[in-house]
Amino acid sequence: MEIVRYYNKNDNFAKKSAMDKKDIKFSKHLFWDVDVSELDMEKHKEFIVERVLDYGFMNDWLSIKDYYSIEKLAVIAQNVRNLMPKSLSFIATITNTQITDYRCYKLAQSNPPHWNF
Repeated sequence: MEIVRYYNKNDNFAKKSAMDKKDIKFSKHLFWDVDVSELDMEKHKEFIVERVLDYGFMNDWLSIKDYYSIEKLAVIAQNVRNLMPKSLSFIATITNTQITDYRCYKLAQSNPPHWNF
């Protein structure tokens, strides 16, 4: 299932200019292992979305939802290598996409767990 994108270029530009990287304040526990000032919202978007989906609070989710659109979040999350099952279900439900479209789901299916005796 492909996501259909409807947007007005003027609205998208106004939204991007109003929401700058400096305006976003992530929770401190999300990026404890990296320098937050070095994070680029476009270059490291998969890393940021993965951390927010797996470990973020509601304010973190609202920040990335406002910076990226829901449609763009779906595309970004589909390329993420590892997501927790709850995070995968959440993003698939919010974006109205299939779980099978996500890279992390396909990788989990190709690596079955060991038997537990």
